[in-house]
Amino acid sequence: MPAIDLGPDPLALDRQVCFALSVASRSVIAIYRPLLKPYGLTHPQYLVLLALWDKAPRTVKELCETLRHDPATLSPLLKRLAALGYVSRERSRSDERALTVELTEAGRAFRKEAEKIPYRVVEELGMDLAELEQLHAALGRVIAATGR
Repeated sequence: MPAIDLGPDPLALDRQVCFALSVASRSVIAIYRPLLKPYGLTHPQYLVLLALWDKAPRTVKELCETLRHDPATLSPLLKRLAALGYVSRERSRSDERALTVELTEAGRAFRKEAEKIPYRVVEELGMDLAELEQLHAALGRVIAATGR
C-alpha cells in the first residue's frame, strides 16, 4: 500500500472528511425541515416512514438495523409517529418480546404526498442529478468502509 500524504497540515479543518460530512448533513437536513413541518414530521421520523414504505410491517429490531439506530433512539420516534396516526405498534403474536410496526391507512396515504419531497430537495440543492447519484454511491462506500 502506498504511503498516504495528507499534505503539510493534516489537521486543517477544511480538509477533514468528518467536518465536510457533518456540515453537509446538517445543511441537507435543513432543506427537509420546512418540507416536513406541515405534516408534523421531523427528518428522523421521515426516515422511519421511508423504511416502512419500502417494507412493512417490520419489527423494531428490523427498523433499528435498517436505520442504524438503537432501540432507545427509535422508540420515541415510533411513539410520535403513532400519535400522529402514521403507524401502529403491536406486540408480535409469535414473540411477545418483538414489537411490530405497521403503517396505518394515513401512513400509506401520506406516501403519495411524500413523493414530492425528493424532487423539492433536488431542486433546492441545485445540483445535477448524476452528481447527486455519484455522491450517494460514494457515501455508500464510506458507510460500508466503517462497518456500519
